[in-house]
Amino acid sequence: MKEKFIVAPHFRLHEWVAQEKGYFAAEGLDYEFRETMDSKASQGHHIGDKTGAYQTFEKGRACNVSGACHWTVNVAAANGHAKLYADCYSVSPAGVFVPENSKIRTPEDLKGVPISVGFQSGSHYSTIQALEQYMGMSDISLSFNDGLLFARMEALIDGKTPACAAFSGPYYFLEQLGYRKIIDTTFMIASSVTGEPDPADVVKFFRALRRAQSDIDLRPDLYTHYYKNEFPQRFHDVMDTRRWGPGERLVFEPYSKEIFADTRAWIAEREIFAKGTMGSDTYEDAIFSVAAE
Repeated sequence: MKEKFIVAPHFRLHEWVAQEKGYFAAEGLDYEFRETMDSKASQGHHIGDKTGAYQTFEKGRACNVSGACHWTVNVAAANGHAKLYADCYSVSPAGVFVPENSKIRTPEDLKGVPISVGFQSGSHYSTIQALEQYMGMSDISLSFNDGLLFARMEALIDGKTPACAAFSGPYYFLEQLGYRKIIDTTFMIASSVTGEPDPADVVKFFRALRRAQSDIDLRPDLYTHYYKNEFPQRFHDVMDTRRWGPGERLVFEPYSKEIFADTRAWIAEREIFAKGTMGSDTYEDAIFSVAAE
């Protein structure tokens, strides 16, 4: 018996919108919708230390298609932990934030300042990518102590860290609360395919998301309330998602062989992964592409 396709939201609006509008069903996708970041139960909000996006691929993800920064998906796919979906990528607004009363005003002021990021996650790579325009690698001080997205947002709000990298809902929430964005760190996200789903189901999934993207582009104000579904409940009464933006945007262009190779060279040059751990699978072996078939 064919297993149901597992759909799980991941810090963006698209899956919520497609579910609301019935797009998955309209595409004929036999699926199960799972909430992996449960707001009411505070599930998954406080993963810390050196557990980052890459480590979740090593452990295995629970849905058929998920997302993470393209750097990590690239390396995970080259190590055989998942397949990189090469027919589409996305771009997410992101930035490094400090408290409103901070003396930090410019990117240069971040020299030597611990910036809370997720280990081998989008914030890790994108903060380096943005700040190396202003300072040497030895002057970029990254802190992995506060963990992933929501945990480091809370650390900044609670005064436990002087700066943090944020994207998705936390990016807009920190803006709402008056935190200052010192530098933009917008980055590319790639989708990964886990297990061996029917390629036809993957096509149906992305067709539904494409329809959702059009809805979000047209009327983001109708859908930003979905950020609350994954946010720690302690903040719900303060959140005004009417002021927030649409966040991640899907781009239906190929994640090419050149992008794959250039990204790996960039990671290796900065020694973000230990030597010999970046995987050896070729682009052709690492990707999942329906368009290429």
